[in-house]
Amino acid sequence: MQQVLLVFLGGGLGSVLRYLIGLKLNQNSLPYGTLTVNILGSLLIGLVMGYVLKSSNNNLSNNQIAFLVIGVFGGFTTFSSFMYENLQFLINEHYTRFIFYTLLSLFLGVLAVSLGFLGGKQL
Repeated sequence: MQQVLLVFLGGGLGSVLRYLIGLKLNQNSLPYGTLTVNILGSLLIGLVMGYVLKSSNNNLSNNQIAFLVIGVFGGFTTFSSFMYENLQFLINEHYTRFIFYTLLSLFLGVLAVSLGFLGGKQL
């Protein structure tokens, strides 16, 4: 039950951070705020998980992992907003924006989580 509370609290914190970044960056033709949080969140998840898996004497408890990775980073990144924004591009017949945003998000997300994972293993 303690981990559920930690995920709840972390998720709230991550969601508020995502919202604030979105307010600042989603004012252009592309939702750069969502792109930013998805890439940054992927990098941070990769860093933490790489560090945890590499470390034989793991310095992070299961509660800390639940709070950070599942809670904060899970609340911070958002696939639902990504899908909503893509649907809006399709509804408004902005097909080029749809393709560009989707491919850029996927490519940079995979790259960021991979770099984070490798970086985490070096910590």
